[in-house]
Amino acid sequence: MFEAFRNGTPVELWQALVQQAYERTGRRLDESSESYLVFVLLRYQADHLLLSHAQGMDWLQALELAGRARADALRDVGDRCLLVAGLFPGLAERRRVSVDYFISIGRSAYQGVADATRQAYAALYEQLARVYRELVHTLNAIRTLPNIAEAANLRALL
Repeated sequence: MFEAFRNGTPVELWQALVQQAYERTGRRLDESSESYLVFVLLRYQADHLLLSHAQGMDWLQALELAGRARADALRDVGDRCLLVAGLFPGLAERRRVSVDYFISIGRSAYQGVADATRQAYAALYEQLARVYRELVHTLNAIRTLPNIAEAANLRALL
């Protein structure tokens, strides 16, 4: 397993961490939710401003947009809330809100994407909204894996 962390691509690293989370929790995501989760981790692994966003304000601003811009902005809010709730729950405490605050905004954002997009994307984002807590649970398991983040050289994100 640690070989993947030493020599793997970023996709392989995140997939290995997700697999370790499954082993730890005994719970698995469906294939499309897992793929999306890995995509989100890849997309935001170098985002140094991730934790600086005011998700509630970003969500409200996204609701004022229309069409593709609205869907994209809501997706971004949903993704960032997912990462904060799953990997950085201490941020909620520091901001004096609950992790459920981020989960609620994130689920609403994904449902907004589903409502604003074509049928194929709508189905994916409806599903992601339904399993949002499971996605958070998987990320939380990744966050608490012993020595995995260090071995994967991913400490900067986690």
